[in-house]
Amino acid sequence: MSELITAELVDLDLSAETKDAAARALAERMVTSGRVTDLEGFLADVAAREAQMPTGLDGGIGIPHCRSVHVTEPTLAFGRSASGIDFGAPDGPADLIFLIAAPAGGDADHLSILSTLARHLMDESFTGALRSATEGEAAAALIRGDEPVAEPVAEPVAEPVAEPAAEPAAEPAAESAPAPFRIVAITSCPTGIAHTYMAAESLEKAGQAAGVEVFVETQGSAGFKRLDPQLVADADGVILAHDVEVRDKERFAGKPTVDVGVKAGINRPAELIAEVREKAERGEVSAPARSGVPMDRGADATDRFATRLRKWLMTGVSYMVPFVAAGGLLIALAFAIGGYTINKAPSVAEHFIWTESTSWAALLFQIGSVAFGFLVPVLAGFIAYGMADRPGLVPGFVGGALALTINAGFLGGLIAGLIAGAVVLAIQRVGIPPVLRGIMPVVVIPLISSVIVGFLMFLVVGKPIAALQKGLTDWLSGLSGANAIILGALLGLMMCFDLGGPLNKVAYAFAVGGLANPNEGSLKVMAAVMAAGMVPPLAMALATTVRGRLFTKAERENGKAAWVLGASFITEGAIPFAAADPLRVIPSAMAGGAVTGALSMAFGCTLRAPHGGIFVVPLIGQPLLYLLAIAAGTVVSTALVILLKGLRKASATGSADTPAPEDAEVTVAA
Repeated sequence: MSELITAELVDLDLSAETKDAAARALAERMVTSGRVTDLEGFLADVAAREAQMPTGLDGGIGIPHCRSVHVTEPTLAFGRSASGIDFGAPDGPADLIFLIAAPAGGDADHLSILSTLARHLMDESFTGALRSATEGEAAAALIRGDEPVAEPVAEPVAEPVAEPAAEPAAEPAAESAPAPFRIVAITSCPTGIAHTYMAAESLEKAGQAAGVEVFVETQGSAGFKRLDPQLVADADGVILAHDVEVRDKERFAGKPTVDVGVKAGINRPAELIAEVREKAERGEVSAPARSGVPMDRGADATDRFATRLRKWLMTGVSYMVPFVAAGGLLIALAFAIGGYTINKAPSVAEHFIWTESTSWAALLFQIGSVAFGFLVPVLAGFIAYGMADRPGLVPGFVGGALALTINAGFLGGLIAGLIAGAVVLAIQRVGIPPVLRGIMPVVVIPLISSVIVGFLMFLVVGKPIAALQKGLTDWLSGLSGANAIILGALLGLMMCFDLGGPLNKVAYAFAVGGLANPNEGSLKVMAAVMAAGMVPPLAMALATTVRGRLFTKAERENGKAAWVLGASFITEGAIPFAAADPLRVIPSAMAGGAVTGALSMAFGCTLRAPHGGIFVVPLIGQPLLYLLAIAAGTVVSTALVILLKGLRKASATGSADTPAPEDAEVTVAA
C-alpha cells in the first residue's frame, strides 16, 4: 500500500490566490505522482463537491476533497499559503490546504487513515507544527504520523498538557456527583471523508470540556458501526450533525434532539451541547414516529403547502419511473416481435415453445404487464412515503391497488397516496402511551390507516374519481384536429419548461397513465410527450455545433453529450445550459417543444413505449413524420437560442466598445 502523502505532494510555498487555483496546483502534483489519471475530470469532481458545501474550516484550514473515478489510490496533497485562500470559512482565509482524493471504491484501511487526519486537524498542536515545518518531507511525515517527526510536535503539546494536570483534584467530587448528562450523536457529510470525522472529534472534545459524555457514530465512507442500542436508550439527548440522510434515524425518536448541518458540529459544538441540554430541561422531544422524510430534508418549516405537495408528488413519480421504463419497454418490444395481438396470447407458464418468436414475445409482454401493473400502487405508496415516511407505505400501496380495482387509474392512485399520507400523519398526532410506541409503526398504523384508506377509496372518493378517469380517457380517444394540436403544444411546453422538473414529470405521468388502458388518443399523447422531451438537449447540441463561439468550453463539451442524451429522451441533458442562461435557453426550448408536440399530434403519430427515444422509432406510428416533428422543433429551438445569445453578445460588445461617461471623466482628469 503506497504512502498516503510524500514530500512530492507537499507545497510549503503555495502561490495560488483562489481555491480553484490551489486545487489545481495540488492536483497537478497528484497527476505527476501517478495518483490521478485525469486532471480535468478530477478537478470537476472537486468543484462539484465544493458546490455542495464550502470546505473551509475555522482555524485557517481548507480541506477540498472528493471521491473520484480518476483517483487510483487514496491520496493527500498539502499546501501552505502565506497570503491565505478563501475556502468559505467563517473566520477568514485558510493557510493550510489539504486536498484529499479518494477513489470511487476506496478501501476501509485508507479511509480510516483519512478519518484520523481529519481528527488531527482539530488539534492545534498538529496544525501549529505544520505551520512551522521547513521541509516537505517533515510535513509529509507529520501528516502520516511517522516517528521521526514526533519530537517537533511535542513542544506545542507540552503547554496544553500542563493545564489539565490541575484538574484531577476535582475528580473525586465528580465520582460522588450524579451521573453526567449523556449525549449520542451522528455525524455525516456527502463524501464521508473529512467533515464527518472532524465533527465527531469536535463534539467529543466539547463534551469533555463541558463534563458531558458524548458518544458519536460516524456514518462515513468506511462504513459505520451502530451505537449500542442500550447506549441510545439511556441517552439524555441526541445531536444529529449531518448533510446526508441519517441512517436508522428512528432509533432516536422521543428524545431531545438537535438537528443541524455537519459544519455546525465542527464550528460550534459547545452551543449544540448546551442547546440539547436546554431541550432536555424543557422536556422537548422529537416526534415519536418520524424518521426524517428524505424529500423534506432541507425544507424550511415555512415552506408553503404547494411546495411540499410538489415534493410529495415528485417522490411518487420518481419511484414510478423505473417501473414505467422496464414494463413499458418490455411491452413495446413484445409488440414489435409478436404484433399487436400478442396481448391475447395464453400464459407462457402453460404454453411456451422455445423455437417460436411469438412465445418469446408473449413472455416479454406478460413480464412487462406485471411490471406495468405496479405503476399506480407504487405511485400511491411513495406519495404517502413522501408525506409520512415508511408508515405511509402500506396504506399507500393498498390505496393504489384499490384504485386499479375500481378503475380509478392514475388519478385514483394519486389521490389514494395523498389520502394515505394524510391519514398516517393524523394518526401520528394522537398521543400514544410510551409502552405502545414500539408496535405503532409495525401493527397499529398499518392496520388503522389501511382500513380508513380502503373505506374512503371504495365508498367515498373512488367512484367519482373513476368517473373522471373514464371521462378523461374518452376525451383523449376523441381528440382530433385543432384540439389535438393544442394539447400537443401544451404538453410540449410543459415538457420543456423545467427540463425534468415538476411540470415535466406531470406531463410525462399524464402520458404514461394513458398507457395502462391504451387507445388511439393516449398513444398520440405518449408520442407527443416523448418527442417534445427530446428537443431541448438536441437543440443545445446543435447550437453548440453550429455557433460554438456563443458557448463556453464547458458548454461545448456538454453539447457533445447532449446529442446522446436527447436521442435517448433524457430531457435533463439541457439543464447545464439552462442553469447558465435560463432567460434565453428555457424560452427557446419551450418554443421548439411546443412545435414538436403540435406536429406530432397533427401527424397522428402514436407510441406504445414510454421511453427509449430514437431507439424505439420502429415502434412508432408514422415514424418518418415523427422524426420530422422532432427535427422541426430542434431547428426552431436552435435558431432561437442562437439569435438570443447572439443579441446578448452583440449588446455586450457594443457596451464594451463605448466608454461609459464615468470612464471618460476619469480619462480627462488623468
